[in-house]
Amino acid sequence: MKLIEFRREGIFCPKGNFYIDPWFPVDYAVITHAHADHARWGMKHYLCQNFTKPLLQSRISPEISIQSLNYGETIDINGVKVSFHPAGHIIGSSQVRLEYKGFVTVISGDYKVDDDGISTPFELVKCNEFVTESTFGLPIYNWKKNDDINRDIQNWVVENQKQNKTSVFIGYSLGKSQRLMKALDGISEIFVHSSIHYLNEAIQSTGIVLPKTEILELGDDRKKLQNQVVLVPPALLGSNMIKKIPNGATAICSGWMQVRGRRRWKSADAGFAISDHADWNGLLQTVKGTEAEKIYVTHGSTDIFSKYLNEIGIKAEVVKTKFGEEEEGDDNIEPGNKEE
Repeated sequence: MKLIEFRREGIFCPKGNFYIDPWFPVDYAVITHAHADHARWGMKHYLCQNFTKPLLQSRISPEISIQSLNYGETIDINGVKVSFHPAGHIIGSSQVRLEYKGFVTVISGDYKVDDDGISTPFELVKCNEFVTESTFGLPIYNWKKNDDINRDIQNWVVENQKQNKTSVFIGYSLGKSQRLMKALDGISEIFVHSSIHYLNEAIQSTGIVLPKTEILELGDDRKKLQNQVVLVPPALLGSNMIKKIPNGATAICSGWMQVRGRRRWKSADAGFAISDHADWNGLLQTVKGTEAEKIYVTHGSTDIFSKYLNEIGIKAEVVKTKFGEEEEGDDNIEPGNKEE
């Protein structure tokens, strides 16, 4: 049996007559999470996890037709049982589990196996077929534990404070920014760009408590930023807005910093290899843990990761996506690649 097929519009479930994270407008879209490369405009109806609903309404439109479920709650769509399970990628991110006559397929979306302290921790789901990302599907990618990277970030801020510097972090508005807020809560006051503020409001509407922040207003007295923390999205890297922050030290937060930091730090003072995607060991641990008979590999180092899986006896196949061999979507600081 096979529950999914890959079409121009994206991953399709013929028996249920719906798509998962479609790239083009369709009648029924099941959404793994609220990053723009997975949740797009134009669907007649959306289905997502409860925490993701207000994020989609904020990013797409408050008028969209949308239904949401708790983690583990099941809905029957044309005979196919559909449920969401934590992916650990960002707040509300989910793996989509499909079941029909005892056959189970799981579409992981984007996922991270290390608990970041703010997203619902990843849940391993056994299945017959598993669709995995491979954004960092190379052995060179091995992340520090969340507590360790948080300690590095906190120490950098403390050193900046000793020099009366403002710590400016470059990180995506959804996912990375909330992790940084959590890591830096209590270290200093946190000022955020308006794009981050509005997403924080959407998240908090679900009952999730986030650290206290203030909106970054450079028209006001800028001295209040001294020794504090500022969070801005990657689009502002090198912008006049950042240059107006008094005595600022900038840090790029991206998984790519692990191996390509020197080139990417040209306009920044520091870089931290902090990612919302699984590293090489996390990908392997997950794929093996699902015990799936067939693995579909999408996003990133697809050919290399798929080849390795086949070499160790796990049947794997590459699935080309609309985004091709994209880089790390929500961690990517370079323009023109997969969106956040």
